[in-house]
Amino acid sequence: MAYTANLRTAIGDVRACLERAGLGRQDPRFACHGAHAPSSDAPLVLVACSGGRDSMALAAVTHIVCGMLGLRCGAVVVDHQLQAGSTDIALDTAARCSTLGLDPVAVRFVQVDPAGQGEEAAARDARYAALTEEARACGASAVLLAHTCDDQAETIIMGLLRSGGVDALCGMPASSERDGVTLLRPFLALTRAQTTGICRDLSITWWDDPTNGDGIPFGQRLPNGYPLRSRIRHDVMPVLEELAGSDVAKHLAQYAAGAVSDREYLDDQASTAYQGSVRIETASSHGVSLDVRTLEVQPAAIRRRVIARACASLGVPVSARHIEAIERLIIDWHGQHAVSLPSGYQAFRQKHVIRVCQDSGHENR
Repeated sequence: MAYTANLRTAIGDVRACLERAGLGRQDPRFACHGAHAPSSDAPLVLVACSGGRDSMALAAVTHIVCGMLGLRCGAVVVDHQLQAGSTDIALDTAARCSTLGLDPVAVRFVQVDPAGQGEEAAARDARYAALTEEARACGASAVLLAHTCDDQAETIIMGLLRSGGVDALCGMPASSERDGVTLLRPFLALTRAQTTGICRDLSITWWDDPTNGDGIPFGQRLPNGYPLRSRIRHDVMPVLEELAGSDVAKHLAQYAAGAVSDREYLDDQASTAYQGSVRIETASSHGVSLDVRTLEVQPAAIRRRVIARACASLGVPVSARHIEAIERLIIDWHGQHAVSLPSGYQAFRQKHVIRVCQDSGHENR
């Protein structure tokens, strides 16, 4: 068949993404015309497929590209069991992936526990856990995620609302690792309109998640019960597009790609500062010590990153407010009390040292 412009672009993006991850052509014969079956031991690429237009387009395109490169291509479908009929949707999605030629195709059922973080975040954690477990179980070399340029823009806005800073502007990475599994996002430069076009070009049907608010007319705001991402997609992005008179999603996604180099530089500088200022304490006290004299001369951007990394090393989920309060112990010390942190941790200053540890570890302070 003759490939449309959208399909050619998507094929090029998926191929480039796989090759950057070391998943290039497996054998010279795949450079020749004609159908060639991949070897039984060829690397396996899994597509995370929800049944929506983005992931169905990714499944179809990845199958085409893997055929060009001699890679095996499968799919994994996660059923969060949060909506009536979700199991039927998951099984139908798996069947459509199999019809496209993907093999193996697995369905994973997860239990979502929203306690402490909300349903949206809990569902995301459960989904990624299921994806990485399946990848390890079948020895997959990578899992491909169907996040688009529009998803990237929405992620950036959500990040700015929640935390801000350079990290929020970077959005989602094109390549990352989770629990030892490589995650790839080859569609970050494609729009949702393009993935819709690909599905139509290939006569692929898809399922629209009702929590996205796709069935609610433009101009009618989504109720607060909808996920934040859906409200940004439905209520915020169209207004920004109208005000700017341009493709805001594309602009934000392109900015994210440029912001990554800024973050990498800050992370490198913070790593050096961390090594010279942070000491991991014994397992019995389970804490860290920060050297005030080393950190007080650092730029604020580096100092805050060191604080965040020190807390992360203890598994303490700190917010920007917590980091700023610990920073004041360094640069604005006037005998203030300890800073209370999540999970029963505290940060307190003693002479030129700040200790971050659990309450039980403070008995000798």
